[in-house]
Amino acid sequence: MNPYALIRPLLFRLDPEKAHELTLALLKRLPPGLIQAGLPAVPHCPVQLMGLEFPNPVGLAAGLDKNGECLDAWGAMGFGFVEVGTVTPRPQPGNPRPRLFRLPAAQGIINRMGFNNAGVDALLENVARSRYQGILGINIGKNFDTPMERAAEDYLIGLRKVYAPADYVAVNISSPNTKNLRALQSGSELDALLGALKAEQAKLADSHGRYTPFAVKIAPDLEDDQITEMADLFRRHRVDAVIATNTTLGRGGVEHLPHGQEAGGLSGAPVRQASDRVLAAFHAALGNEVPLIGVGGILSGADARAKIALGARLVQVYSGLIYRGPALVGECGRALVS
Repeated sequence: MNPYALIRPLLFRLDPEKAHELTLALLKRLPPGLIQAGLPAVPHCPVQLMGLEFPNPVGLAAGLDKNGECLDAWGAMGFGFVEVGTVTPRPQPGNPRPRLFRLPAAQGIINRMGFNNAGVDALLENVARSRYQGILGINIGKNFDTPMERAAEDYLIGLRKVYAPADYVAVNISSPNTKNLRALQSGSELDALLGALKAEQAKLADSHGRYTPFAVKIAPDLEDDQITEMADLFRRHRVDAVIATNTTLGRGGVEHLPHGQEAGGLSGAPVRQASDRVLAAFHAALGNEVPLIGVGGILSGADARAKIALGARLVQVYSGLIYRGPALVGECGRALVS
């Protein structure tokens, strides 16, 4: 019997955000050995990407542990890498509650959290306290009240702060819950941001004596011409990886469900088709020049395998973990070695 199958009904009786907070609080207190003992081992299946060796291709997506509070627990679950954040230069409360909604009939989640986090300094303190030794990605964003014309400054602050402890940095320009953030995906804005980040990355590599790669996280709601333009920029600026994708603003198939019309980004099974389309399009545009990390709608090992077939080298889960529990990590890992 999967222990999570017993716990999930209790968690689903709670307000989604309260359940999330309770889960993180419990994970912080559970001994990692106890977590590990209750789960089947994830197969060792190393993947070389971005100059790093990932012990297996299954990662935790950003958003679940914004402040890096439960790194030891994620490591015990067998994740091949863990991405924390999105973190901003200054702490911010995010959008008003309620801002997180389950759509169980569709295995989906809508959130309009708004980069609620304790700030980059608090995250770095949590990372320093953890015993986690695996691959760590830190996802950075801009504060909601930083004007768009100064957005690059926030990303540069984030890059400088997390450069040393991170194994890779993820640049989030695709959340639908920070006003106008997705404008950074447009040609001139993206070109300028990538140029600034790559220049700073080169300086930091010199000063630290170590190259920390960065990936860009993109939306699933891109048109074909946007994909072509963005792929050209990713290639020209030598971006280290692309994470495809974030949540969708679309509501296809869930509009009739309770909470289906709530504002925010939709994740889980309902985003899979849009996410897969964008993943496949970027693979067609980039080939093997810029590696892809597939995320969006992975609720089974078969879903993870499909992402790899579409061109992803690694995968990440989030909403699937809410619906399936930590056994999903091993299921995906086994599917990718079979």
